[in-house]
Amino acid sequence: METTEKNTPKREELIIKFGKGLVGKPFMAKTGKECVGIKIPNADPADKTPWESIVVGANRVHEDKFGKGMWMKLPVDGQTRVSRSVITGQDENGKNIYENTSRMVSNRDLKSMMESYKSREKNSIRDALAQPAVHGTGEKPRTSDMQR
Repeated sequence: METTEKNTPKREELIIKFGKGLVGKPFMAKTGKECVGIKIPNADPADKTPWESIVVGANRVHEDKFGKGMWMKLPVDGQTRVSRSVITGQDENGKNIYENTSRMVSNRDLKSMMESYKSREKNSIRDALAQPAVHGTGEKPRTSDMQR
């Protein structure tokens, strides 16, 4: 029996946009599928904990038409495993021992985590230039006093 587009239900998908710098190098998974790691920046810039990361199929991640950013599609009702490396201690040689902690996150929450930069307060350069500059209180040097 043939399947046509009329018979198959349309699956809703989320489009998540992010910067090129968050994408790692592609690698082959144990299953033989090509995958890529994506870093998730912390929502709070003051938070210095290691960033979380996800792994998705390389065919899901695409470059935008301007070449500046990346985007991927994930099912709306799906879940993704998010992991973070945390230092648990040091061995006898002084090397850090890392432990991966992972959790399942809905794709809607993942989108809000990845696009948290959009909700940050943006400071305009025009606003900074509109405020009068604060300079020293000393006198202005005369041109005759300046050496040539």
